[in-house]
Amino acid sequence: MSTLTELERARLRWRARRGLLENDLIITRYLDAYETQLTDEDVGALTQLFEMGDNDLLDLLLARKELEGALDTPRLRTIVAKMREL
Repeated sequence: MSTLTELERARLRWRARRGLLENDLIITRYLDAYETQLTDEDVGALTQLFEMGDNDLLDLLLARKELEGALDTPRLRTIVAKMREL
C-alpha cells in the first residue's frame, strides 16, 4: 500500500470531476472516506471508472447496471460497493 502525495490526491480529485452532479457527489463522498487508504491499484481502478460516460457511471453507482467485461474485477466490485453504501 502506498500513500498518495498531496499532488496525487489533487490529480485524482480533478480526474474525478464529472459532468453530472450526482456522480460528483457520490465520488467525492467516497474519496472523503477512503482517500488516505487508496493503493496504486485502487487509483488505477478508479481511473477506469472515470473513463466511463457520465450516464453509464451514474447507472452503475445507482445499481441500475452492474460491472461488465474488463471492468468486472474484484477491486472495482469492492470500490463500487463502497460508493453505493455511502
